Amino acid sequence: MTVVTETPLAQRVAGRPRVIVTRRLLPETEARMDELFDVTHNFDDVPMSRDALVAAMRECDVLVPTVTDRIDGAMIAEAGDRLGLFANFGAGVDHIDLAAARARRIVVTNTPSVFTDDTADMAMALIISVPRRFPEGSRMLLDGKWTGWGPSNFLGSSLGGKRLAIIGMGRIGQAVAHRARGFGLEVVYHNRHRLPPAIENMLGARYEPDLDRLIADADILTLHCPASTDAHHLLDAKRIALMKSSACVINTARGDIIDEEALIEALQNGRIAGAGLDVYAREPTVDPRLLALPNVVLMPHLGSATVEGRGAAGLRLIANIRFWIDGHRPPDQVLEGWA
Repeated sequence: MTVVTETPLAQRVAGRPRVIVTRRLLPETEARMDELFDVTHNFDDVPMSRDALVAAMRECDVLVPTVTDRIDGAMIAEAGDRLGLFANFGAGVDHIDLAAARARRIVVTNTPSVFTDDTADMAMALIISVPRRFPEGSRMLLDGKWTGWGPSNFLGSSLGGKRLAIIGMGRIGQAVAHRARGFGLEVVYHNRHRLPPAIENMLGARYEPDLDRLIADADILTLHCPASTDAHHLLDAKRIALMKSSACVINTARGDIIDEEALIEALQNGRIAGAGLDVYAREPTVDPRLLALPNVVLMPHLGSATVEGRGAAGLRLIANIRFWIDGHRPPDQVLEGWA
């Protein structure tokens, strides 16, 4: 059995740490990083290729990746000996092979919590927009096809009294439940672990242990579970077939949680009423069939796109790097598998 020992920090960093950032951050974040570290920024903001990422990992102490950067075990195996920290910009770390990083004693950090409210706002916007058919109406107006108000034109569905089913009741799921109460929605949720009764009472949410029953009874289904092997195609053709024909699905989590092919077929055939998507299976590519559907609201992964949220993430990112440089455990270290 090979015993992996952690390289002393002093051997990793001589002087200011070498930091490579894979995407463009806010100017104030970049400026502060320049004051503290020896930084290479990606001012062109073009996603780095696999080879470029490997080259970066060979020459830096800290790599700052984002969700667009897939870093697998083979890439980590080619990293230089000085690389000691993946300081991820964003909460999700499913794009990084955590086991491979752990084997190389490379610390992984993220920036949790800062995007909770922004992502919940996006989910709520889609929850409102899809049943009310707002984008269809806007498109008709922009295309010059609106002929005026009529009592039977563009009828959607009201939210009051409808059942909102939440899959994944972490920080974002709870924030969505909190917002949903103000619209008169009945909130039912499924989660790996049931919430304490006090939190359920505060949110006005009811736990449903049977995932298939939750999906079958939902008027609006919103996904907030983290990407994982278990969550891949969690909403597949079989489960989509359980949904009401009047129901819609909202996804602001990860694209591969839904079997996109099955979803498109259900939307095309009127098997379900609509969908609101901020994430996709093959980002940044969006299936042209989705683009052509009138009953779909599509957003370009804007869930966390606020100045406030991105600024807060930058502060968390810098704090994590500084803690690591000082030889302390970073506040947002991803601890899966670590002592």
